[in-house]
Amino acid sequence: MSARPSILAVAAAALLASTALVRANEPSYGPNTYDRTLEALIAHEDVANRGGWPKVPSSVTALKPDSQGPDVAALKQRLLASGDLAPEAMPGDVYDANVTEAVKRFQRRHGLSDLGTVGRLTFKAMNTPVELRLNQLTATLERLKGNGFNFASRYVVVNIPGASVEAVENGTVAQRHLAIVGRPDRPSPVIQANISSVNLNPYWTVPMSIVKADIIPHMRKDPGFIAKSNMKLLGAENKEIDPASVNWSTLKNPYFYVRQEPGLTNSLGQLKIDMPNGDAVYMHDTPKKTLFRNDVRFNSSGCARIEGVRDLAAWLLEGSEWTRQGIEDEIAKGERKNIALKKQVPVAWVYLTGWQGADGQVQFRDDIYGLDTPQGIVTSTIQPRKPKPKAVAMPQPRPAFGPITAADNAQARAATASN
Repeated sequence: MSARPSILAVAAAALLASTALVRANEPSYGPNTYDRTLEALIAHEDVANRGGWPKVPSSVTALKPDSQGPDVAALKQRLLASGDLAPEAMPGDVYDANVTEAVKRFQRRHGLSDLGTVGRLTFKAMNTPVELRLNQLTATLERLKGNGFNFASRYVVVNIPGASVEAVENGTVAQRHLAIVGRPDRPSPVIQANISSVNLNPYWTVPMSIVKADIIPHMRKDPGFIAKSNMKLLGAENKEIDPASVNWSTLKNPYFYVRQEPGLTNSLGQLKIDMPNGDAVYMHDTPKKTLFRNDVRFNSSGCARIEGVRDLAAWLLEGSEWTRQGIEDEIAKGERKNIALKKQVPVAWVYLTGWQGADGQVQFRDDIYGLDTPQGIVTSTIQPRKPKPKAVAMPQPRPAFGPITAADNAQARAATASN
């Protein structure tokens, strides 16, 4: 590959030299995402036409600040090619502060913890061919061309490959949250819906698919699993069923449903954000907060667990009598509470693996569900909502009595012919 800086490197130099430049805190998914991502596609096509970016040897994973040698030089070449290191920082082969910051920048652009050293996931991302990145950017553009989501003044977006959430107000990100979304064998769906309410200290009615896939096998191994998990079996008319009365060894089609009671160990945590939709998914809290420390956060059964979900709930309830502290106080009572939003907030669950932000940085995430294919793009694009059918005016009833004329018969024949 030529040593001449790519478009990405030139753009990065301008960005790094203008740190005082204030840019709008725009969302990753918004009205400007298409145009910005098109710019990124052009820049990456330039890199591809020049032979792509150089691969880095696996030995770069052993480098630390103040390391010196050819591996550092190779790392700097890679960071220059993707615009993460400014050209003026190229001389030398020392892992200095400029290299550390460039690695952190690269990591942030790929949704990784910005540690400043090259770990396994960073190494993998660095050696991903530019052709695959072009495919990701192209997939995003195709999804946005067919996008059926109307960007309201306030909306929430869940980016599934990014395992992240943004609360957007008047074109600006008000809050950002880490998320845990569906694992590949239980993927989160691409949908649009309206957030309607916030549930405090919720029950969790276990989906029947999870009852069959998880609960029944657990009960076969440990008959006390239901009780230990603070769950109940409920049958007709919500009558409780004793788990000991169930023949778990042969059970295939449960005649009951499983409900987990509110509490600290509830799988939904202590807060659920309701958004009625055909896939029965929602956003919620979790008792397993340590999962948010992972860079790979695909551990759920389709719903989205949100870090700092109480802050998101307070934002959704702005304009009502509910404050962040009020939410905390109500949760502390331990009682179930459903709070309807005064005005529903649109939410989009999207599948974006490559895009460019308002700050000029190009973001990439792994195609975790393998949907960056022609057919996958079709199935992972938000479709326009179908307009509600208009009410049809019913014909006035005929008088009960009166002569039927030839004109009446003609009108009836005409009506029948047009139906």
